[in-house]
Amino acid sequence: MTERGRPSLQRDATTLGIGPSEMRWEGDALVIRIDEVTVPFPTRVRGEVRVHPQALSQASFALDPAGMHHWRPIAPCARVDVALSHPSLRWRGTAYVDSNFGGRPLETDVAGWHWSRGTRADGRTMVLYDVARRAGEPLGLALVFDAAGRAQAFDAPPRTALPRSGWRMARDTRTQDPSAARVLQTLEDAPFYARSLVETQLCSERMTAVHESLSMDRFCTPWCQWMLPFRMPRRITSPRFRAPP
Repeated sequence: MTERGRPSLQRDATTLGIGPSEMRWEGDALVIRIDEVTVPFPTRVRGEVRVHPQALSQASFALDPAGMHHWRPIAPCARVDVALSHPSLRWRGTAYVDSNFGGRPLETDVAGWHWSRGTRADGRTMVLYDVARRAGEPLGLALVFDAAGRAQAFDAPPRTALPRSGWRMARDTRTQDPSAARVLQTLEDAPFYARSLVETQLCSERMTAVHESLSMDRFCTPWCQWMLPFRMPRRITSPRFRAPP
């Protein structure tokens, strides 16, 4: 999450390098090489993540009425191989790759969102995306993606409140059975953002989903802006990518 200047950027058709880390396409795999130092307590994070998409989706969804912000589920169905040397961790599992992009700051048009994605027993990926917009009605997306990357809408069940995070971030999800919805683990807890593992029930199937809640209203507060550099430091200049030994 380090912010770096233009000299730290390297980009071409297959590679994006920022500082000492990069991601690049190698054949049909997206390879992410990480070489970073954590904050506020410095420790090394180094290793490689390989994402193997089953297919690449060309779908893109506008998040606001003016079409200034978009969400693209690039690889909704994928598998991942993680091999870190610092810390020493390895695992394999299902994966998902998406992108948010826009023509102006997100907080201009979006107040926040609740998003989640889970994998069905047949390998299809289910995504829920509820966006609170500054103008117009809230946006609600409920999509299931197959192995070819094709998206099909389904009827979203009602919203259910989950327990707030340690920073008192509101967390909502959608489930057919409110008693089945629970937070299994909070993976990241920040003043304006929370990422969690949740249990839910969609289309009569119980599943574990990756869930995130975002509040751009909180992000814009002076106290939150003051805290950002402690978790997202800025580096004026830094060397471009160098492969980890």
